[in-house]
Amino acid sequence: MTTKAHIHTHKKTAIIVGALILAAYAVMISAIFESLIIGMLIEVFSGVAVIAIPFLMFPLLKPYNRQVTLGYLVCRIIEGAALIITGLLLLSSSPALLGIRDWIGVYHAYIFIPAALMFYYVLYQSKLIPRFISVWGVLALIALFIVNVLEITGRSSAIANVLYLPIITNEVFLAFWLFVKGFNASAIVSRTA
Repeated sequence: MTTKAHIHTHKKTAIIVGALILAAYAVMISAIFESLIIGMLIEVFSGVAVIAIPFLMFPLLKPYNRQVTLGYLVCRIIEGAALIITGLLLLSSSPALLGIRDWIGVYHAYIFIPAALMFYYVLYQSKLIPRFISVWGVLALIALFIVNVLEITGRSSAIANVLYLPIITNEVFLAFWLFVKGFNASAIVSRTA
């Protein structure tokens, strides 16, 4: 495959990954629908998107750090499976199963955070995207960890919930960056050369 063909393929991958990042955030809107079936489908779709991203990114990231990239893949599979399970449990009328759904919802961030840290770490190493996006992502994950600890300890507030915004804006920004700019072609060329 020529270098030009590699760049074209990686541009397509970047666009798909950007779309999947946004699709993964669809889970945030599932609660606005009155239909449990629509909510369930959105949550399952979000889980599938979460699982698809690392599979698309694996060939690009593994040359930079195979072990961390593999860890990222495994964590995202677990995270995506958790989202799929919470989606399916949405249709349950069993209090025990709904309790499991709530528990997964509360602890979801503790699967997301290490996966995202690994993702941003390898992206930083690779220079596939500008490093400021990776640094912003890591700082946003620290904020997310703080707000989740506050929630679990019962100390959360509306003001603390503002700490969700950095990771949301970071990932939406990353998605649009991938749509418009794609991956850094020189980083791809230097690794494939």
